[in-house]
Amino acid sequence: MGDIDYRARLADLVEPGEQVLAVAKAEIAQGVLPPDPPQTEQEGLSGAVSGGGGACGALLNLLSPLLSFPAGDKIVDRVTHGVAGRGAAGSSASTLQYARRPVPPATTLDDTILAVTDQRLLVCASGPVKLWSSRADDERAAAGTRVVWSVPRAAVADVRVGWHRLNPKRLRLEFTDGSWLAFTVPIAEPGQPLREIASAFAAG
Repeated sequence: MGDIDYRARLADLVEPGEQVLAVAKAEIAQGVLPPDPPQTEQEGLSGAVSGGGGACGALLNLLSPLLSFPAGDKIVDRVTHGVAGRGAAGSSASTLQYARRPVPPATTLDDTILAVTDQRLLVCASGPVKLWSSRADDERAAAGTRVVWSVPRAAVADVRVGWHRLNPKRLRLEFTDGSWLAFTVPIAEPGQPLREIASAFAAG
């Protein structure tokens, strides 16, 4: 998969006169995440899965990833990755993470793109991407990019990049409703785009 340049496409997606200040490809960090939004905010969502499993569920999840127990998932996530976000159901962090959850059956991959403009924070999804892509594949992925979530800049309380366990490149978005969500890039990729996201907020 190539290093796709999404900036030109984002310039087409923003409102007239809105200026794109920083763009970064990132993924929601692994770990315990905020709960999903309330049922009324989830179009077409089936009934909630009941919890259960506890310590036994966590052990089974470690032994066989194909067995899934919600409570066990959370224990494994907390132990192996820590906390990747907090907030009430329906908070900014809750709705953001839900907006980027793959809709089953997920048969394609797409990139998550963060963008800061002079007016908003945008979270976008690219068109389908391929592991081994041609220039034409990358152009199609960029052309298919769409905004899936956004908030005014005023809804963002703080943005910073720092260490989390062994990862020195974790972006933490804190919102004025008290919720927060973390994003990362693969350890082999540079953290400069994440720092540019933070700098764009600090400058404005």
